[in-house]
Amino acid sequence: MELSRRAALALAGAGVAWAATGCSWPGGDDDAATEEEGTGDVIAYGDDDELQRGALSRPEGGGPHPVVVLVHGGFWRPIYDRTLMDPLVASVTAQGWAAWNVDYRPSGPGGGWPTTFTDVGRAVDHLAVLADDHDLDLDRVAVVGHSAGGTLALWTALRSGLPADAPGAGPEVVPDGVVSLAGVVNLAAGSFEGLGDGAVDDLMGGNAGSEAGDRYGLASPIERLPLGRPTLLVHGVDDVVVPPTQSVAYRDRAVEAGDEVTLELVPDGDHFVVIDPESSAWAAVVAWLTERWA
Repeated sequence: MELSRRAALALAGAGVAWAATGCSWPGGDDDAATEEEGTGDVIAYGDDDELQRGALSRPEGGGPHPVVVLVHGGFWRPIYDRTLMDPLVASVTAQGWAAWNVDYRPSGPGGGWPTTFTDVGRAVDHLAVLADDHDLDLDRVAVVGHSAGGTLALWTALRSGLPADAPGAGPEVVPDGVVSLAGVVNLAAGSFEGLGDGAVDDLMGGNAGSEAGDRYGLASPIERLPLGRPTLLVHGVDDVVVPPTQSVAYRDRAVEAGDEVTLELVPDGDHFVVIDPESSAWAAVVAWLTERWA
């Protein structure tokens, strides 16, 4: 049934929380890769932490393959990991695209601003290292993030416009499109609203009115408009975890700033319908990418 499938998606990350249990990832140096059932080749994109890993899954046939970078949500909490996005991998590869499903350091010791953000930036940049050996097309890279991952997905597109001395500035790989699935695209509003029981403040090291306020100007997608990259926002109208007003307000301001933005509001959609591969919400993502990469 639809409801049970979404419930399973919601709970997936809590059941396989590698970082929270202290388990080691298989593999060794940056070039090491191991095969994990259902996830593809697990590859390190950094050597600062065991969470600097991603799972690369490639389609059948020759390339070069477009790449969909998947960035999981979970309010940047340590109990969640990339397994939340595993259900989307098969759909991505079925289109003839590669899936790069990444982990990153969450809020808490060793994470938060700027590390959580720069980890995802490094994961995207690492595609330049992987491209030749894995037949990847760096001109067709989309970053797709759910919930907290939506923040990080859009942030990868704004890196080109950051001040030269800002964390994450000077990207090696710039996505040609970004997708936010029920994303927290306005961090200051998320802080004010107390989303995720204070998750934004934990991520940023304070609220937007505190000494941490300047960080919001570098991290929050809505504060860095225009992004200069085509953007798709997908949000369930009945989402009570991240309100759809986040996406609606972002769309309005981004279009006013000159960005190409598409907003898909999902009738009767909750927070998890957007990562259900059998939903109309995910079908809208596939259609948008297909049109771009035709």
